[in-house]
Amino acid sequence: MRRIGGQTLLARAIESAFATPSVLDVVVSTDHPEIKAEALAHGATVIDRPADIAGDTSSSESVLLHALGTLDVLPQITVFIQCTSPIIDPADLQGAITTVASGAADVSFAVVPDHGFHWTCDEMGAAHVSGHTAAIRPRRQDREPRFRETGAFYVMDTAGFLEAEHRFFGSVAVAQVPEEHGIDIDTEADLELARWRLARTAPVSGIDVDALVTDFDGVHTADTAYLNQDGSEAVRVSRSDGMGISLLKKAGIHLLILSTETNPVVTARATKLGVEVAQSVSDKATVLNQWISDRGLDPARVAYLGNDVNDLDAMHQVGWPLTVADARDSVHAAARHRLTRPGGLGAVREAADLILAGIRAERTPEATPDTSEPHPSEAVPAR
Repeated sequence: MRRIGGQTLLARAIESAFATPSVLDVVVSTDHPEIKAEALAHGATVIDRPADIAGDTSSSESVLLHALGTLDVLPQITVFIQCTSPIIDPADLQGAITTVASGAADVSFAVVPDHGFHWTCDEMGAAHVSGHTAAIRPRRQDREPRFRETGAFYVMDTAGFLEAEHRFFGSVAVAQVPEEHGIDIDTEADLELARWRLARTAPVSGIDVDALVTDFDGVHTADTAYLNQDGSEAVRVSRSDGMGISLLKKAGIHLLILSTETNPVVTARATKLGVEVAQSVSDKATVLNQWISDRGLDPARVAYLGNDVNDLDAMHQVGWPLTVADARDSVHAAARHRLTRPGGLGAVREAADLILAGIRAERTPEATPDTSEPHPSEAVPAR
């Protein structure tokens, strides 16, 4: 349930699976009500996991065998995905499925190459070489690689798995994935590394949503205000933001400014833009959810643009949490996309342009997709 790129790890795994052409059903096995709700919200089927296979020492195989045992019709191929691998490319997963479906292997699983020098320690603490000769030190890039399991996915012939009751049986092939996809999250440090890497490797060219909700201070304005001697405030806003809002209105996008402040300047700006506004909001998430429900919107198709910690709960309610470039680090960590423009200096226009690009992409007829599958020889046999 931890978030990366604005989505829970579970949601990312489910979406990657559904984006894989050969995957027909996604099943989540859990005994946790929040995980169950999240899985259902993203279109997965949920199997209630019995207590005897829900402990920390329960094997993955026991869970897979239980899940398969609940099905009336068994699939030809079983794909086991672990959501602690946050970057699963559907193309990589499809390639592994093709390897098994073609009969080239009984099992194919995600790996990254490892050219490192490995050592082990005995019971006395003495180090011993493993897999190489200590006296021979070739360049790492010249060494034959070993392959490290990423844990992201394991693709298995179902009948063979049920007979072996283990994920490695028969003929086994590795499915190499890019090194940047090989992160496996076990610690907080792993999570931060994944967030850092994803923010730099996942460009966004368009956002397909039906609504944009924004904070005001620090989003429509720089995170500052001009204070007059009579105590009144004035702020500087961006004309390009105003044009972006106008274009979104013409495109039929629902708009809301959601602010904790009670300030006439917020009302004045919202009135000029012709945008609905809610002020004096201490619980943004509750107000946002009610606004979404009243308009019959899908939360997954709503974007929220924020900059500070009071936006976090609201950002967690939508499919596209966004941040301005100068947002707090903790708020960036909750975003699915970080804008390049700061608040008050074109950030709202940048968000608008992404939404408009998403609309154009949705309306543009796609070329006929290439449905050809990778040749089985592209799989690398395990040694």
